[in-house]
Amino acid sequence: MSDTLDWISVGHTSDLPDGRVKTVTARTTSICLSHFDGQWAAMNNHCPHQRGPLGEGSIERGEGGKCWIRCPWHGWDFDPLTGKPPGGHEDTGQTIYPVRIEGEEIFVGLEPEPPHTRTVSDQMAESMVNWGVKHVFGMVGHSNLGLADAIRMRVEAGEMKYIGIRHEGAAAFAASAYGKLTGHPAACLTIAGPGATNLLTGLWDAKVDRAPVLALTGQVQTQVFGPGAFQDIDLASAFAAVSKFSQTVLSTSNHSELVSLAMKNALVEQDVAHLIFPDDMQTDPSDKPASAPGGRMGRAVVKPSDPDVADALDLLNTAKRPILVVGHGAWDHMQAITKLAVDLGAPVLTTFKGKGLIADDHPNAAGVLGRSGTPIASWFMNEADLILTLGTSFSNHTGIERGKTIIQVDYERMQLGKFHPVTLPIWAEIGAFCESVAARINRPADVPDQVGELVERWQIWRDEKQTRLSEEGGKGIHSAAIFAALSRVAPSDAIIAVDVGNNTYSFGRYFETKGQRVLMSGYLGSIGFGFPAAMGAWAATKDFEWLKGRKVISISGDGGFGQYPMELTTAVKYGMDITHVLLHNGELGKISKEQRSGEWPVWETNLHNPPFAAFAKICGAHGEKIVAADAIEAALQKALDVDGPAVVEIMTDADLV
Repeated sequence: MSDTLDWISVGHTSDLPDGRVKTVTARTTSICLSHFDGQWAAMNNHCPHQRGPLGEGSIERGEGGKCWIRCPWHGWDFDPLTGKPPGGHEDTGQTIYPVRIEGEEIFVGLEPEPPHTRTVSDQMAESMVNWGVKHVFGMVGHSNLGLADAIRMRVEAGEMKYIGIRHEGAAAFAASAYGKLTGHPAACLTIAGPGATNLLTGLWDAKVDRAPVLALTGQVQTQVFGPGAFQDIDLASAFAAVSKFSQTVLSTSNHSELVSLAMKNALVEQDVAHLIFPDDMQTDPSDKPASAPGGRMGRAVVKPSDPDVADALDLLNTAKRPILVVGHGAWDHMQAITKLAVDLGAPVLTTFKGKGLIADDHPNAAGVLGRSGTPIASWFMNEADLILTLGTSFSNHTGIERGKTIIQVDYERMQLGKFHPVTLPIWAEIGAFCESVAARINRPADVPDQVGELVERWQIWRDEKQTRLSEEGGKGIHSAAIFAALSRVAPSDAIIAVDVGNNTYSFGRYFETKGQRVLMSGYLGSIGFGFPAAMGAWAATKDFEWLKGRKVISISGDGGFGQYPMELTTAVKYGMDITHVLLHNGELGKISKEQRSGEWPVWETNLHNPPFAAFAKICGAHGEKIVAADAIEAALQKALDVDGPAVVEIMTDADLV
């Protein structure tokens, strides 16, 4: 033993009566501290057989009156002062550490801490940083500790940020929303078994909405793969359908290359990539270099072919009533799209996933098309003789009239004519298409003034919304009043995450956008998305200059918020500036409506809820309950002014949506 030890305080003598043992930690070393027959001893806390924690055991009298520390897992014995086993044990006993008592304080002597040995996990975490992973959402546990420590080191170096969530499903939704908002993957970290499977719903949300996500799951040790050990499931098979790339990391793997392939699949394919980390290889030493994206990612613009441009111009320049329908895939090209719409004198309709792409007060804006939309968009769809779709997926919720003349432009070639043939499918980046046709738009002079018609249609709809504000069912506030107030106070650059349910439909109809970015669970339509998505959006505001300072708002019903309510404590812990608008009607209102519509009895849709505003306060957040429509706007503004998480609980009528 070295003459120079590090003496580390592990407690006070009053903490441990004579005849007892306990677990203490010196630096990161787990120690079984024993107090027996007036003497103190410190030994390695791990039983050598199954690594049972000796400090959770007890001192028991055995054969011949001898006292032993008994392992709580399987009953093996060790001398409480020497760490020696009784005769016949095959091991040589526990490592003993020197103990020193100064006054009432107990010190354990350890050798000076050796320099950190770089591991495979370190190599891979460094590679993730190089590829641009800035945030990890996850839960640290027994089968990911080596990887978690590598992430900790990157966090302490200021190269990553980590959010410790309460449920892995929330981690996946947060990462999905982060990817939808930024186009860059965040990572989600879990243990083996149930921690990993809890990710699947959120990962499916990312997959079907084309959001890049990196999933990092622990796994049992390689020597117990297959037989069905504790938390041993076939993660490769479990994640095969949801992930574009899924690989188990082994000691013999090219570790940096696995990270590169995972990240490239996530970024290029806009999909889920998955890496499985067996427990025993996470701490294998490594001196190999980390990978980086240099030389791995090409830059290319897919331009439309000349014949496609010519055909598109023929259709655009001869149509009397062209309209544009833009979807989520058009987010990065709205400046070019809006210019084209102005040149054409055409209304711009959005899919629900595309809500906010164009501000509703723009002269060419026609609002959202479809089940979650406005009668403005529906009217122009009915009147159109040409539909130009840009980055749309033709969901049955959207309601694009397939019998009309359609030009479909999409970067994703498989999306072209995916559900039915279209008149002119064009494979191109949307911005490149708009630029190709913009200079050659030549509209006849005698076409209808659709921009003027938009003014009339918006007035009709706003008058209708005002009429609905007077509706009263005696059970709560009309959704129209909520979103009228939110339309007035929400900052124009806010990021708004919406959940699934009647609150979603009402938001689509009544909220008038001013440029806000909207996030939702699109094709999966998963309840519970809203608040975790806001957590992901908030994280993104810390990572990207173009998002910094933007307010994050989330919207849900009581059913949706009830899926992950304890993530409010996560928001409090990390000081997340999120304003949550909670529509509380005491039931799964959308399902009740569907039961009635389908002529089923309304059954088991009622909810037993806590007072959510009070719950928010208990969690350490701002909370306010609203029961009158005239109090909504002030409450929302107050919550938005709070620098931290806030919940505005609004008592609503499930029938007034």
